[in-house]
Amino acid sequence: MPVLSGPVLTGGERIVVLGGSGFIGSHIIPALIGAGFDVVNYDLYPPQRPLPDAVVDLRGDIRDEATLTSALTGARAVLNLAAAHHDFGLTEATFTSVNVDGAGAVTRAMTAAGVDNLCFYSSVAVYGEQPSTPTEETAPAPTNAYGRTKLAAEAVYRDWQRSGERRVLIVRPAVVFGPGNTANMYRMIDQIARRRFVSVGPGANRKSMVYVENIVAAILHFWSAEPRVDPEVYNCVDAPDLTSRAIITRVYRALGRRVPRLRLPLAPAIACARPLDWIAARTGRNLPITSDRIAKVAGTETRFSGDRMREHGYSQPRPIAAGIDEMVAWYVETGKNVRIREHLPPERPVLAREGVGA
Repeated sequence: MPVLSGPVLTGGERIVVLGGSGFIGSHIIPALIGAGFDVVNYDLYPPQRPLPDAVVDLRGDIRDEATLTSALTGARAVLNLAAAHHDFGLTEATFTSVNVDGAGAVTRAMTAAGVDNLCFYSSVAVYGEQPSTPTEETAPAPTNAYGRTKLAAEAVYRDWQRSGERRVLIVRPAVVFGPGNTANMYRMIDQIARRRFVSVGPGANRKSMVYVENIVAAILHFWSAEPRVDPEVYNCVDAPDLTSRAIITRVYRALGRRVPRLRLPLAPAIACARPLDWIAARTGRNLPITSDRIAKVAGTETRFSGDRMREHGYSQPRPIAAGIDEMVAWYVETGKNVRIREHLPPERPVLAREGVGA
């Protein structure tokens, strides 16, 4: 693969983080501040967790080009974390508006503000279901709206890159977990802690995941150096891949609990959850247990190759098992009492004069 030249991050520069008020932003923004960068957070909603005092915190929609262009003035680089990503409660039109139309607005605002360096937080969801472990060279075949619109956004950014002397770094993380995360890993820890969890199936299916501290390190590693590959795309995956049984066992042990011997057969468990699917579809409620979630945890093999990132100098800072321990410790200390607030993005852009509720 050819090696490219392009702008690299250097301390003291201003970075605008789009969508930095959520889980990933709460970890990467302090890391950027610690590395000597001047950071602006631009998000529709206030931060879920307090950000460092040095951060300039702005409210805005990435589809509001005028407000976004103003926020980018004086910046040297943009990290785009903003996305419609929830697996429940969003229409295809909302995914397209936020992820694809939003990408177009970001490129136009960057051009207007003279910013030529972008890191885009994409997803392994672009690969869809593959017969073998996907690498960065695997042809994407997304199977849901999130994956389709993330892939379309990548294309928007690549087109923008080709139209000038610009850099676009694309990271495709697997499932990210860690302190502050309240998605699927949190639900499992919470159910185990409250003695509401029952293991399903043999648990031999392997799961690619990445601890939040490691995805932050990967972004800083590649963004702070010259581009190494073309296209500059990296799957972000911790090693080794753990089986679902190993993940569950680690959580039990981190909680100081014995692993129960009871395991339900997979097929009957999925069948028993079908009525919950019906209830969720008709009430609009995001239920913690559905047949799809059971299948994802207990039956689906979701593995992705992280070889490229390691071949190009990345060294994983934290073992994945230690990451699980640290998330469980956070849960025990504060996470079990956290108030989960799901901010679903609106389908149409929110302009600065309109505002949005906290």
